[in-house]
Amino acid sequence: MRNEAEKRVIRDALGIGIATGTYGLSFGALSTTAGLTLAQTCVLSLLMFTGASQFAFVGVVAAGGAPLAGAATAALLGSRNALYGLHLARLLRMRLPRRLGAAQFVIDESAAMSLDTRNEPLARLGFWAAGLSVFGCWNIATLLGALGARALSNPSVLGLDVVAPAAFVALMAPRLRTPITWWAALIAAAVALTAVPFTPAGVPVLLAAAAVVALSLWSSHDDGRRVETDSREVPRNASHVDDTVPEERKVG
Repeated sequence: MRNEAEKRVIRDALGIGIATGTYGLSFGALSTTAGLTLAQTCVLSLLMFTGASQFAFVGVVAAGGAPLAGAATAALLGSRNALYGLHLARLLRMRLPRRLGAAQFVIDESAAMSLDTRNEPLARLGFWAAGLSVFGCWNIATLLGALGARALSNPSVLGLDVVAPAAFVALMAPRLRTPITWWAALIAAAVALTAVPFTPAGVPVLLAAAAVVALSLWSSHDDGRRVETDSREVPRNASHVDDTVPEERKVG
């Protein structure tokens, strides 16, 4: 019998899967209208399985670009998942064969659900529950969107393009509890928005991630200096206390 915390994680993961999967309807329709076959569209979701990269690939192809250029753009945008791997490798602690399988589910949503540092079992459950939930819902939605491409020839009118960003904001919002997390979110957004008009697809995300990493390193270094300063003050405080003890005894 699962406890309440595990049920909550699974419930959240299912909600995220359904919300993100809805976005897959848009991808299925756009991919088909861009000229990809039903099979090619479904294989992209099964094997690539990273929404932003899939849309980048389809966008390049739809604009008349070569498939190789689309693949390069998709790979550049998807490289941000490697940053999640640094955290997840320590959390999951798997051997190489199983690690290759787990890598398929390293996406924004599963990485966000694994950030419960207070409880590693729940963090691992969050990763797997979100990864599998999004994978299943995304692929089903891709198939449905591709099949209904004629009915969804202009999926933007349904507002499906905002579902994935909204889901990610919902994941991030509860974690904005400290000034440093707010600064990280604001700096990342500013860097990405500034870079969008001047850089290829995928680069703004990488620049934003690099900015957050730099902020994290600076924050860790600053905290380390504070701890070191505090540790140096301890002996002086201790000796001060010791010096006052005899005086207190004399007064007694």
